[in-house]
Amino acid sequence: MSAKLTVKVINQSKHALPEYATALAAGLDLKANISEPIILKSLQRQLIPTGLFIELPESYEAQIRPRSGLAFKNGITVLNSPGTIDADYRGEVKVLLVNLSNEDFTINDGERIAQMVVAKHEQISWQQVDSLEESARGEGGFGSTGKK
Repeated sequence: MSAKLTVKVINQSKHALPEYATALAAGLDLKANISEPIILKSLQRQLIPTGLFIELPESYEAQIRPRSGLAFKNGITVLNSPGTIDADYRGEVKVLLVNLSNEDFTINDGERIAQMVVAKHEQISWQQVDSLEESARGEGGFGSTGKK
């Protein structure tokens, strides 16, 4: 088993810290930390607080992603998916949910509303050039692979 990354957290929610649902899960389930239920109408979006504040190590980000069950069963997804939390952000982790169904959806306190995946990333430096190396794919994009 590999060593785990340590992330500093302040938990101002009424709930336990997020946990991995299974031994090999990539994401931690985030819970709504709200004082009363929120009704998300069809096509409405709402920023949902979690009560969590995190300090990520340099070169890491937290990605906020939809929960597959909420998306499939109820049409609830993360609008800016995946949302990115940068290592220098110190505000509350909030989740931008949208209701893509035709029916109202009620979000209750403590409900699992999204998942958070922490991932390493690189920053780049640009090298401006006049041409790029040829590749087998070339300029084909937006559904062009696999077509002859």
